[in-house]
Amino acid sequence: MIVAIGVYAKVQKATDTVRDTFLIDPAVILIVVGVVMFFITFCGCIGALRENIRLLKTFSFSLTLVFLTQLAIAILGFFYSDQVSFVKKAIVHYRDDLDLQNLMDYIQKEFKCCGWNNYTDWSWNLYFNCTHNNPSSERCSVPYSCCTPVPGEAVINTMCGFGVQTQNFLEANKSIYPVGCADRAVRWIESHLLLVGALALGLALPQVSHRLMCNRGRSLHVMLDNVSKRGGY
Repeated sequence: MIVAIGVYAKVQKATDTVRDTFLIDPAVILIVVGVVMFFITFCGCIGALRENIRLLKTFSFSLTLVFLTQLAIAILGFFYSDQVSFVKKAIVHYRDDLDLQNLMDYIQKEFKCCGWNNYTDWSWNLYFNCTHNNPSSERCSVPYSCCTPVPGEAVINTMCGFGVQTQNFLEANKSIYPVGCADRAVRWIESHLLLVGALALGLALPQVSHRLMCNRGRSLHVMLDNVSKRGGY
């Protein structure tokens, strides 16, 4: 199902994805996750039904690899939280990829933030770049998702961020969320440590328990083989 959704999203994209954003395309991520999940569950189910030791070993190894990958990503994300390659690519290709555009708009509206460090990060984008030789009509602007909502406004004003990058922090604060999404994300994690810990534990426990069950099942299978061989003698 996940693979089908990813393939459908990839085929139905309105614009061609640029090569630099291929690895962070949500549709590609869905396809990869779906394929990996299918492979792991296939090895586990068929291995258990057929009592195939090789498939069970593959299943056990795959779970261990996924768990270690998650652990490595968490550690790298903690120690290298200042690396902005993903966010920078999302900002740079904001107008080139509809999926990335919707993703960035969702993040900025949900976290009430703008850019990564602050709202001036949108100068990374070709259309919003604030240099004097930029001919774009959106020069020195930010996306509408950075704007603070106006009470009672029925229709979203998509031009609310025009020229905001020329304003200082206090002036910009009157119409947009000038704080970067990095600070907002850190604050959210700090205020939801119990939820984050429970989620991490919930993801880790099934993988660790399955790994232990596979090892126990393999040991039991080896013991039964030895007993049957001895009985044959």
